[in-house]
Amino acid sequence: MVKHIDKPSTHNQEHVNLMNDLILFNDDVHTFDFVIECLVEICQHEPEQAEQCALITHFKGKCNIKRGDFYELKPLQEEMHLRGLTVSIE
Repeated sequence: MVKHIDKPSTHNQEHVNLMNDLILFNDDVHTFDFVIECLVEICQHEPEQAEQCALITHFKGKCNIKRGDFYELKPLQEEMHLRGLTVSIE
């Protein structure tokens, strides 16, 4: 039987308190302008910060675009996925 949990239990408290990184991965599909726009709109980056992250992603293959707890990053990840960007929470 699978138990569905909407809120973290005290048993999972260690996982909740851990800081995670939202990682953006490079692709050959999206333009710099599109990625920058997404970072500004979704992650609340300043335009300069978004541009730097886009460049790092392009040249290094990935970039940490946001740090936070899992529950903060999950909606951002989902919105980035809806826009076709490849991101993961690590």
